[in-house]
Amino acid sequence: MNPPPRGPGVLDPQQVRRFYDRFGKKLDSQGFYENPALADLLAHLDMGKACQIVEFGCGTGRLAAEILRLHAPPGARYLGIDSSSTMVRLAQERLRPFAGRAKVIPGDGSMRVEADTASADRFLCTYVLDLLSGEDARALLDEAYRVLKPGGLLGITSLSAHARGAPGLVSRIWTAMFRLSPQLTGGCRPINAGALLAPAQWRVVHCNQLAPFAVPSDVIAAQKPA
Repeated sequence: MNPPPRGPGVLDPQQVRRFYDRFGKKLDSQGFYENPALADLLAHLDMGKACQIVEFGCGTGRLAAEILRLHAPPGARYLGIDSSSTMVRLAQERLRPFAGRAKVIPGDGSMRVEADTASADRFLCTYVLDLLSGEDARALLDEAYRVLKPGGLLGITSLSAHARGAPGLVSRIWTAMFRLSPQLTGGCRPINAGALLAPAQWRVVHCNQLAPFAVPSDVIAAQKPA
């Protein structure tokens, strides 16, 4: 079966992998605009009750380490997936203090997650959907729905395409750069993440937009109905 079209300008999995293999530890430098959005997300995911956590696109493991150190219960188990071998290595190193309950594995470029159906309490994809085509983004959200237990929570952050004022200007400039060459933005571009959530599947429990340094991010927590 042929894969669905990725949409104009969207990098394919091999291009994404090569970019982030090169980018390496510099990914953490994006914390100046990501950290406030991630903090807002964690505040609405009730991580203290999360015993099984899956993160798709775990990057350097920075968010996972914070969750396991400060938010999740002591026995919580974590599975991280990333298509970049560099990111997998960096995340494994960072999560070494949590050996035995934190596992990081390489992805194959598909949206498939190596986890049982209805096995996770939380599913995280932060600054991932804005890398994907619409088809892949919806496929990933379907996979999150499969993996989550009834009542489980999905956590999303993404660059936002519907900001106003100065953040809206930054969003438009970012979009123009992406259209000129996706490699300039690492394949990321502002999107409307909320529009990707199927109302029949998800109940949105938190939706916010933050724009530190005028870089707009959407923050969404959604629940799989019990």
